[in-house]
Amino acid sequence: MTHAVRLSRGLIDQACPSWRVYLCALPCVWSSFSLSLFCVRFYMALFETASFRRFRRHKAIRPNERSALAKSTQSDLSRLVRTSDPAVRKAFDVEMQSFSKLHARYLAEKENREQLDWNRIKSPNDKQVIPYSHLPQITGPEALSKLAVLKVNGGLGTSMGISGAKSALEVKDGMTFLDLIVQQVEYLNKTHKVDVPLILMTSFNTHDDTLRIIKKYVSQRISITTFNQSRYPRIWKETLQPCPKHALDDKKHWYPPGHGDLYESLVHTGVLDRLLAEGKEYLFISNSDNLGAVVDQRILQHMIDSDAEFLMEVTDKTKADVKGGTLIEYDSSMRLLEIAQVPPDHVDDFKSVRKFKIFNTNNLWINLKALKRIMNGGGMDLDIIVNPKMTDNGQAVIQLETAAGAAIKHFNNAHGINVPRSRFLPVKSCSDLLLIRSDIYSLQNGRLDMSESRMFGSVPVIKLGDHFKKITEFQPRFKKIPNIIDLDHLTVTGDVHFGRGVTLRGTVIVVANEGQRIDIPDGCVLENRLVSGNLNMTEL
Repeated sequence: MTHAVRLSRGLIDQACPSWRVYLCALPCVWSSFSLSLFCVRFYMALFETASFRRFRRHKAIRPNERSALAKSTQSDLSRLVRTSDPAVRKAFDVEMQSFSKLHARYLAEKENREQLDWNRIKSPNDKQVIPYSHLPQITGPEALSKLAVLKVNGGLGTSMGISGAKSALEVKDGMTFLDLIVQQVEYLNKTHKVDVPLILMTSFNTHDDTLRIIKKYVSQRISITTFNQSRYPRIWKETLQPCPKHALDDKKHWYPPGHGDLYESLVHTGVLDRLLAEGKEYLFISNSDNLGAVVDQRILQHMIDSDAEFLMEVTDKTKADVKGGTLIEYDSSMRLLEIAQVPPDHVDDFKSVRKFKIFNTNNLWINLKALKRIMNGGGMDLDIIVNPKMTDNGQAVIQLETAAGAAIKHFNNAHGINVPRSRFLPVKSCSDLLLIRSDIYSLQNGRLDMSESRMFGSVPVIKLGDHFKKITEFQPRFKKIPNIIDLDHLTVTGDVHFGRGVTLRGTVIVVANEGQRIDIPDGCVLENRLVSGNLNMTEL
């Protein structure tokens, strides 16, 4: 009985109404074996009841429940709209209507338990993913006059301890992500005598910071447009209802719904129509923290020659990329498969390079006229990514997000381009930042070029421990970034500090135990070394 008593009577009554039958069968005196047998049978009966299964799955939705939830959510959203500032109420109402549609699709999928049929998933063929080496050579800059560049600039970089817009972080030679992006586009315009505009899609987290930063570019040869992507309400995991009660509720109740929102935001803000009116036909989209995502005229020319409405840049998968989304063929069409969509028993298959050899860089090329046609025809139902979160006070919430690459299934002649790894240089951690700031890369007109002194085309693997996780902890640990031109692998854990003029070669591992500090002295050369304790060195 001890185990059974621990469950609340209300839960037991709801999950297994026949539980009292088991209790009535108890004799006055029980052997330990009989008691154990009873507990096993009790829990088996409890586990097998349909109502308990619904409890474990957080109340699987029935059709009548879905209808009630949808009506309740619509009522909550209407109430939110009424609390908004009249000056922005119309735009806010459009956002809430878009969220309402997304939420309704989520409820429908939850009711139907829709998921991909793994047996129908195929790897793309040679015509669906084309090697970069097969693309045409450039004959002139004419196509650039029809191009615009969009950077997804809504991230905060919280994983690196950045409180403001991540794109304001200095990444190389005192220059920020935005500095480098502006340099790249400005150089493109100056070199080819064109006018490629730069568009920045911000979020409510980064919009003000971005507007402040771009003021310094006002005198430069570049047209910069910013627009704010949607702001959606988080929903409580238990009730599936919106968290905020007022349009001005704290930021913790809201979220930017992923880069898949850019298509609707381009329409709602009028940016799509403006680009078309200016004669722009193609849009190159990438993340602002991907320093390898520069305009490539060969890809643009291929898009025109092949009459493709959508191109996705993919690159070969490594061990560091096993969680990245990949291109698949599903029901004779191209699809983007994200790890969040993969059934639990197939996650290892998804991470394997045997079947899925490439992953999405999120460098996308889109035909703007085709986008206009699709959005006028009812828009796109992009695959929903359910992103669970926890609030600061421990409450479970859900963010319903979409990915921009998932739009590939809506465009004609859409396919992938397998590009060199150099077009994917994201900075997601301080380990990435160390690599970018090192002597492996140099800056040329805003773009990063690998040093010719590097013997191998690949970059070293760098793994910095928790002491280097935040930018405020990372920077004081280096008097100067070490020379790593001949480095293959670096692992650093614990309280470690690097002096000036340090050179790292081959495989270097530095381990400071708890309570110890290791200072790598100025001018030190470490080659195939394990450093531990009080500068004890072991040759690898």
